[in-house]
Amino acid sequence: MPKLVFTDNMVNHLRIQLNKYKLISAIFHVLLFHNGPTIVEFRCSVGELHMESEFAQILSYLAGGNTVIEFIFISDKRSFKLPVSFFALQGLEVVHLENCTLEPPLTFNGVSSLTRMTFQSVEVSAQMLQRFISKCPLLQSFILIEVGKGIESVPAGGNNFTFVDLFQCVPLLVGFAITKHYMKYLCAGGMPHKLPASLVHLSYQFLNVCLVEQNEISSALCIIRSSPVLGRIVFLMDNNDKSPVQQTPANFLDPEGYPDLKLDHLEMLEIHNYSNLPLEMEFVKLIMAKSPELEEVRIRLNSKVSADEERKMLKDMLLIIVSP
Repeated sequence: MPKLVFTDNMVNHLRIQLNKYKLISAIFHVLLFHNGPTIVEFRCSVGELHMESEFAQILSYLAGGNTVIEFIFISDKRSFKLPVSFFALQGLEVVHLENCTLEPPLTFNGVSSLTRMTFQSVEVSAQMLQRFISKCPLLQSFILIEVGKGIESVPAGGNNFTFVDLFQCVPLLVGFAITKHYMKYLCAGGMPHKLPASLVHLSYQFLNVCLVEQNEISSALCIIRSSPVLGRIVFLMDNNDKSPVQQTPANFLDPEGYPDLKLDHLEMLEIHNYSNLPLEMEFVKLIMAKSPELEEVRIRLNSKVSADEERKMLKDMLLIIVSP
């Protein structure tokens, strides 16, 4: 059995306590009779079962004599702190965590084989995030997304861990996705014109950006400018029409102001939650003007965009396409 999947829907939720122990017993039974030291995939979704202490025991067993290649853990309780035994798992190549707290111990030696990592609604401080990813030298795909708050708010004294620091930890990155609070935290304080070291492998980006926040658009442009082989960019526009004060100047996105922005490999541009605001249109113009090989543009409109606004947007887009 190369793949082991244990989920809370395997038990009767009307008798949670009794069935929780049945599930725990079943997990240990399967693990004891598992043939071979390698588990290709271990997936555990505990949901409402509150198996914190029992899950720690399961991980201790796995870390004792098994190689787990893909590890997926889903909880319904963000305060659930991953046990220390998680950081002792051997052979990890893929990690997917949802709704939990990550705090690597000082003794954490890293995961030298990890190539793909997804944090969804994971509570993690900047210090802990840096401690973890700085010891994953082969990381190629990194996804930071959340439903609610994902990372601590920016401290009064400023942010000591920015995008510059993050990308220095992951030089082999091929795919990167980030949303909302993670984005706001890591771009706090602004960004340099270009990263110290180019992201020479990064071909895919998903960025959740509020264009009226100049720190965010500056960070997005810095990341793009530092990624010479980008083939696909996906933008999720965030609250561009709700910010009380527009911090980004109207002429900030003039293509003539970006002579060194070259997207020679970009073939696909995708934008979600587009509100057809002037600043958004200027942003689209900038990206398209710098992408000579662009083949496809997909725009998903905000539900509040009227039919008349949509028609006007299409006319403006056609003008961009036909202009030299």
